[in-house]
Amino acid sequence: MAALIVIPFRMFIAEPYIVQGESMSPTFETGNYLIIDKFSHRFNTVERGSTIVFKYPNDPSRFFVKRIVGLPGETVKVENKNVSIKEVGSDIFIQLDETYLRVETNGAVEQELTDTQYFVMGDNRVNSSDSRFWGPLETDLIKGRTLLRLYPFDKIDVFPGSENPFPLQEEQTTN
Repeated sequence: MAALIVIPFRMFIAEPYIVQGESMSPTFETGNYLIIDKFSHRFNTVERGSTIVFKYPNDPSRFFVKRIVGLPGETVKVENKNVSIKEVGSDIFIQLDETYLRVETNGAVEQELTDTQYFVMGDNRVNSSDSRFWGPLETDLIKGRTLLRLYPFDKIDVFPGSENPFPLQEEQTTN
């Protein structure tokens, strides 16, 4: 009876994930025990600033955790240590306010996303393999968004790391 409940729950609703690596530090550290919501992202667009677990595009047997920076249809520009977004239907790049980062963003890229792609980045930008290097993330590679952090016990949290750290600032450039 327990298997009839647990197996479908784990296959379709929620799944545990243990963080490995420094790419999301300080938001997530190696050994953090997360529960990911595998269900809701199938019916709703994942919001900018949400943290997700996904299959690494270059090796789908590996899983990464990153933050959503660019949404489907947008253009993302990383330049001069700033990240800017051109929203759908706009000609103006708007700079993201990333004051929560402990290190500056590196790299230079401009990526136009299709309606099935996201641009993801780690919070520890100097130690993150992300969309700046391997391109946009296809929607079908997303396993789920972070729902709970259960360990370490002093950091138990609901929707950890997803408190939208990206308010858009004033106009930056027009293109």
